[in-house]
Amino acid sequence: MLTIRQLSVLCRTVKPAKGWGRYSTLAEDVRSDSTFRIPLIDFSKFRNATSLTEKRRTADEIVSGFKEVGFIYLTGHGISSEIVDRVYSKSADFFRLPADIKDQVAWDDPRANRGYVQVGRERVTQSSDAAEIAALRAKAPDSKETMEIGRDWDPVYKNKWPQEINAPGFKETMLAFFQTCHDLHTVVMRSIALGLDLQEDFFSQKIHDQCHNLRLLSYPPIRTSLLQGDGQARAGAHSDYGTLTLLFQDSVGGLEVQNPHTKKYQPAPPIPGTIVINAGDLLARWSNDVLRSTLHRVVAPPAQKISETEGVTPARQSIAFFCNPNFDAVIESLPTCTGPSNPSKYHAVTTEEYIVGRLAATYS
Repeated sequence: MLTIRQLSVLCRTVKPAKGWGRYSTLAEDVRSDSTFRIPLIDFSKFRNATSLTEKRRTADEIVSGFKEVGFIYLTGHGISSEIVDRVYSKSADFFRLPADIKDQVAWDDPRANRGYVQVGRERVTQSSDAAEIAALRAKAPDSKETMEIGRDWDPVYKNKWPQEINAPGFKETMLAFFQTCHDLHTVVMRSIALGLDLQEDFFSQKIHDQCHNLRLLSYPPIRTSLLQGDGQARAGAHSDYGTLTLLFQDSVGGLEVQNPHTKKYQPAPPIPGTIVINAGDLLARWSNDVLRSTLHRVVAPPAQKISETEGVTPARQSIAFFCNPNFDAVIESLPTCTGPSNPSKYHAVTTEEYIVGRLAATYS
């Protein structure tokens, strides 16, 4: 059942404009915090389209969402709730394991970007200065733990799997889900190509190596007093690094998205059956900032009161699939996103150069 907040998000996607006979556009709505909305898009219309014209309608909706907000809700994506529920279940089983077992598969290399990250080890931020990030981590570490999973056939960097006896079905479930998410990412990128006036398969040979990162996230219950310090959050304000992020939320909520126009943070509550998708830094660079890589954060949901001065937040789970171009792909401004009045803002960079540099600074 939808909550009042979830219903309000749905209602705002079809809200009439001032006056009769027309609807307000997304570009108009996002310029005010009172009308800000993340568009809800039915992707089945693209997946089942029988003509390029039909595909282009949905492609234009998606590109408009990334231009104006940087985020969209996607329904009709083809990933069943049963599949997502199984991933949540196996993720929860993993995070319930004793610390010494989880530490056997600890994250230790930003290039590999695989393994278990204990609470407080990561500090997501927009800074790229290692000393500044270290100071932030010491002052206000992110109150979450994660498990990072990459492509399992990488010739150099191997996933770190718990033993089957400790986490039955975990590896099998996550590998299947990794492939499922990659397949969806590929189709969404085809829609983005059309929406940017490129050939539909423009990105296909630049993303097929599956250099992605499946991140399982667990936000343990935490006393509210620990979240009230300067800079504290369950996950600090940041943008993502790659092309797209597919985010699966549980019912607890806490995700907030910065309105790019007013700089105020707005809730992005969970809507059952949808995936939240946002553009990352490399897609913004690729599009010469035509598409937005928008700041977002995770804040604590309402807490359960345990005394006159203290409360405890509920546990929260989420699943993020960070989609990346091939590591050797050269990211430079697309021809349809530059021109005499809009020259390229960025030098060319490979995926590996950009992402490994950001990861190396983010972790302790």
